[in-house]
Amino acid sequence: MKQKANVNTELCVACGSCVKVCPRSAISVPDGVFAVVDSALCVGCGKCAKECPASIIEIGGDIK
Repeated sequence: MKQKANVNTELCVACGSCVKVCPRSAISVPDGVFAVVDSALCVGCGKCAKECPASIIEIGGDIK
């Protein structure tokens, strides 16, 4: 089973860096509050995690 991206919503500052690099448009920042991952679209490529300046996105893991 493919791992998905998980965003620590308590630490996310909604900068949008992850949104810009996601090849599947699986991440959005609704209401400018924090990033949300659509697990149906996420393929777990890790581009968002590498781009996140706060390093609060993990592939797999238990981050909420």
